[in-house]
Amino acid sequence: MPPIRRLTVLSGPSGVGKSTVVAELRRSHPEVWLSVSVTTRKPRPGETHGVEYFFTTDDEFDRLIESDDLLEWAEFAGNRYGTPRGPVMERLAAGAPTLLEIDLQGARQVRDTMPGALLVFLTPPSWAELERRLRGRGTEPPEVIARRLEAAHVELAAEKEFDVTLVNTSVNEVCHRLIALMTAHPSD
Repeated sequence: MPPIRRLTVLSGPSGVGKSTVVAELRRSHPEVWLSVSVTTRKPRPGETHGVEYFFTTDDEFDRLIESDDLLEWAEFAGNRYGTPRGPVMERLAAGAPTLLEIDLQGARQVRDTMPGALLVFLTPPSWAELERRLRGRGTEPPEVIARRLEAAHVELAAEKEFDVTLVNTSVNEVCHRLIALMTAHPSD
């Protein structure tokens, strides 16, 4: 079987469980390469530079944009996030199953610049469950949670822009379906 060179983008509203799904996917399928985003956000407790994110300054982020070193970037909740272009293109060229976990704005940019990418939308089983997950994190003040919930209404309305929707009722089931999508040939 020839190498898989299709980029997979996983997106959905904040709090839907993208990070949990990705962590389980990488645990059970270490061959999947996950792009590490760069952000101007300050690290949360327990986060390590270069693992969850590359933490950077606004000036350095501006330089990355100006030099076209980002595949996509977006501003969310007062911070900027972006995907470094070079590592993604290297992994795709090597045939590695490559995954981006990004927001709606970023997914739209990738769809425009890499039309062969598979866009997967992760949705919660209900609005109440999404709200419970966001509040249950305990990592952000109420005003940030309110902004994330407001943004979630917009993000959920964009579901139809994606190739596939997965409902996050079971992390294991979502991982199983996601790896099947990632390793299927585009003509399947």
